[in-house]
Amino acid sequence: MQLVFSDAQYWEDFLPLTFTRPVAAMRCGILTFAERWEKILENTEVSYFTEHYLQAKFKEPEAKESLFLVTNFLPTETIIQQIKDLKLGEALVYEDELIAAKINMKGFSLNQIEKMTDIKEELIFFKKPTDLFTHNHKAIDFDFELLTKGRASQELSSTNGFLGDKKDLFIEEGAQIEFSTLNAKTGKIYIGKNAEVMEGCNLRGPIALCEDSKFNLGAKIYGATTIGPHCKVGGEVSNIIIFGYSNKGHDGFVGNSVIGEWCNLGADTNSSNLKNNYANVKLWSYRTKAFEDTGLQFTGLIMGDHSKTAINTQLNTGTVIGVASNIFKEGFPPNLVENFSWGGFKGDERFKLDKAYEVAEKVMARRKVPLTDHDKTVLKYIFDTY
Repeated sequence: MQLVFSDAQYWEDFLPLTFTRPVAAMRCGILTFAERWEKILENTEVSYFTEHYLQAKFKEPEAKESLFLVTNFLPTETIIQQIKDLKLGEALVYEDELIAAKINMKGFSLNQIEKMTDIKEELIFFKKPTDLFTHNHKAIDFDFELLTKGRASQELSSTNGFLGDKKDLFIEEGAQIEFSTLNAKTGKIYIGKNAEVMEGCNLRGPIALCEDSKFNLGAKIYGATTIGPHCKVGGEVSNIIIFGYSNKGHDGFVGNSVIGEWCNLGADTNSSNLKNNYANVKLWSYRTKAFEDTGLQFTGLIMGDHSKTAINTQLNTGTVIGVASNIFKEGFPPNLVENFSWGGFKGDERFKLDKAYEVAEKVMARRKVPLTDHDKTVLKYIFDTY
């Protein structure tokens, strides 16, 4: 059965994180939304119903019978079974929004749906970037159970200090942890395959350190934090998500934030996550083109893919940085840094597209990942359109 992961109405609400990916490709917990549903439904035949310029990179649905699914929520066992039991022409609805349907993608139309069932259970739904870190502890719990059930963890080296119940710690094959402290009393800790926790680190769960990622010497990590694959993180972080392939390798603080792929935070980059007057934080909305109240007292940085900060960069509470931006000027940049900004301030020249390709190619080559023509097409569309 083909799984069709739909952005539904949420894609614009997750910008700038979704400029370069569908909603399903975002990470929260241990897995991306797509990986989570592939695991739940034991199905790897996956396609995406997303923005037209992303479809070259993310496979379009084939014209056949499919399970059409909105991915950005955590299901209960009951919901999972209801989804598995759907028959052609049937759908599930949550808060007046369709979240799953068995339909034929040939001549795609929601008019094919003949029976809709309302879901009465309360679900953890992710509708905007701040939801990713706000509900990350619940996503880590969900994925921890999904990935580790019936499996045995690698042993924790005796050089480390540990607090809590060992059932709340899982260490994948090839991971290395020495001379650090891990506190699982506050939440589960997952250390991915071939990941490394260097000496002197202090981890306070819930935490997910994904495959081939590293906590650098002496890092202080507060949950709920997810570091995606192939990242390096140092200094102090609290309740952040990094999708993958990005570095915050040095001292400096980042809290209550979401950072995309192929980003680099220069040494001593700091992001405020609390206003001096303790007021709610406002965050830029690409949908309404205005700063909107998050309803949260703690909100730091939302950063799109391929963006960089120079050493000693200071970021205000509630800063949104677009795709392929370079921030290197003195002083606090504005709370909205535009895509391809060269400097980080309003009115600065734009990072030239050919130079952006050149940098991306070099950065990605370090992880043995090619910059494809599809990647260039996506970046060019963003450059030309936004």
